[in-house]
Amino acid sequence: MLPETLDLATVVVCEDDDPTRELLCDHLSADGYKSLPAPSASDALRMCGYNAPDLLLLDLMLPDAAGMDVLRQIRSAEGATDRLDPDLPVIVLSGRSSDTDRVRGLSEGADDYLVKPFHYPELACRVANLLRRRSGARSGPLRVGELAIDPVTRRVKVGERDVDLANKEFALLAALAAEPHRVFTKEELLRDVWGFQSMGRTRTLDSHASRLRRKLDPDGARYVFNCWGVGYRLIGG
Repeated sequence: MLPETLDLATVVVCEDDDPTRELLCDHLSADGYKSLPAPSASDALRMCGYNAPDLLLLDLMLPDAAGMDVLRQIRSAEGATDRLDPDLPVIVLSGRSSDTDRVRGLSEGADDYLVKPFHYPELACRVANLLRRRSGARSGPLRVGELAIDPVTRRVKVGERDVDLANKEFALLAALAAEPHRVFTKEELLRDVWGFQSMGRTRTLDSHASRLRRKLDPDGARYVFNCWGVGYRLIGG
């Protein structure tokens, strides 16, 4: 059996040209990223709202709306009260190469601007550098689908429902939400949340994860997934 591979980060690829989109997704997957193809503006906004991506690659010429409108909608979002993350890193990919176009894209909130045609290795470097700079920067409210987490007030909501969590349950949720698609090993969680130096035979993590799962979703179907033999992740898939 081949070992399970863990995605470095989730990248939404918003590009209406099928060959270009497929090529980008293939390269990103080969580099260890989880790529989500979005052929339209509406697809990109839906994926950014429901899949908690780490970065968006955004074409400006889209069939249903201007890419700049997508960028403006993301930047105008209101954190945990909105499905979109206003601080989501965005790299614009565009055939518009004038200085005016570049400045307009950056002034609207793009983190980087790459002109087509481009070489994938350069794009990969820009993606990695941007993710590295943003790593651990999400200290404000987080939104993962209908789940809203505010680390400052320690308030947690699922949709319109407030969720009352004990201290360690909140700490476990905050740890998982920091990288909602990544599988955290039991050793990592016991070390970072409980301060354990070794796992031993404790069931503390499993019991807290079980209670957290039931509180977030009584049916236990949407949040806190047990990856048997490895650990836990917040979002399944």
